[in-house]
Amino acid sequence: MTHQSTHQGLLRFITAGSVDDGKSTLIGRLLFDSKAVLSDQLTALTNAKNKRTAGEQIDFSLLTDGLEAEREQGITIDVAYRYFSTARRKFIIADTPGHEQYTRNMVTGASTADAAIVLVDATRVTVTDGRAELLAQTKRHSAILKLLEIRHVIVAVNKMDLVDYSEQRFNEIRTAYTELAAQLGLKDVRYVPVSALRGDNIVHESDAMPWYQGEPLLPLLEELPVEEAAPEDDAALRFPVQLVIRQDGSQSDDFRGYAGRIEAGTVRVGQKLRVLPANRDAVVAEVLTPNGAAESANVGDTVTVRLSEDVDVSRGDMFVAADATAAPAKKLQADLCWFDDESLNPARKYVLKHTTASVFARVSAVDRVLDVHTLSHETGRRDIRLNDIGSVQISLQKPIVCDTYGDNPATGAFVLIDEATNHTVAAGMIRAYS
Repeated sequence: MTHQSTHQGLLRFITAGSVDDGKSTLIGRLLFDSKAVLSDQLTALTNAKNKRTAGEQIDFSLLTDGLEAEREQGITIDVAYRYFSTARRKFIIADTPGHEQYTRNMVTGASTADAAIVLVDATRVTVTDGRAELLAQTKRHSAILKLLEIRHVIVAVNKMDLVDYSEQRFNEIRTAYTELAAQLGLKDVRYVPVSALRGDNIVHESDAMPWYQGEPLLPLLEELPVEEAAPEDDAALRFPVQLVIRQDGSQSDDFRGYAGRIEAGTVRVGQKLRVLPANRDAVVAEVLTPNGAAESANVGDTVTVRLSEDVDVSRGDMFVAADATAAPAKKLQADLCWFDDESLNPARKYVLKHTTASVFARVSAVDRVLDVHTLSHETGRRDIRLNDIGSVQISLQKPIVCDTYGDNPATGAFVLIDEATNHTVAAGMIRAYS
């Protein structure tokens, strides 16, 4: 199959799925076969004391499992990021843990991804009367991908060499995941049979599976479309203030600037802004970047903004366009992924961290909790337990300026922190607010 020679830009993707499905091995094989591993790394891997392969065969999982505990136990604990490129695209890979107790790390890795590779171990799927039953963690990770609105999912059916490259087994798993994707609402789902250890259908087509007419994994990744960034529109501006910079308050020419990262839109000199939640208007006098003064700055830029008049602005405030319809919100409807061993306590106040703002919050109602085994929703529960995914209503002590997660992930996401233990207990995605 011929490919266009145009460069497709940067793709961020993660691996997901249950423990021992072969996520780290797949990434290691992908890096190895795409010539992204240096010779000294290969030597170190061949002689590694904790490798789980015989003789001089390389244990590819060690390329991403860098922690000593990971190598000793043969599991992935923390998110490992790797960078590589081909002639057609640059990649940032996040290798995320499969263990249920490290679900929080998987959410962290997935939060910035454009795509996900869901690994399914062909040897661990139970098939009864031709119907395959996926593992619970595969379902949980897939549900999280939907919550985080990951637009592209590649299901890599791994360890095909251990099931004699069976087309029937592949089709059974594909049918099961297609049903799961329909229940969750995943849209763009693609399937490829692979053997990460042997390199089948990772970078090159496999002679062992002539029945598979699709492309190997790497060409699929090279061709995935990436959503373009939001338009650089003055009206869409979202600029959370991270730091108020003062030069010398005793001088008549005292400098007062507001530093932060532009999360949407454009800020430019002469632009009229509104400071929320105080609801005060001001005009941009100067935009300072790491390279000096500029006429404007766009989404993703870290800048310092100076206003033409003194306005009461603090960390956590938000600059929006003066004619924006944005309004501060004190009530949120959100989806939560619960991280903590201690269950949600509706009577307890938590600290909600949203962009640069921190406010006290209380979960006023639990609407439903997803059962990852049946994909049904439990209602009537008041608690959310470790690794549960629940839809809740949250009341805030002070208003915040937010968007829905679908409109802007940067201003539509938050974390909850237990003030007593300082544990990050949940990650949340805002679905509605008032």
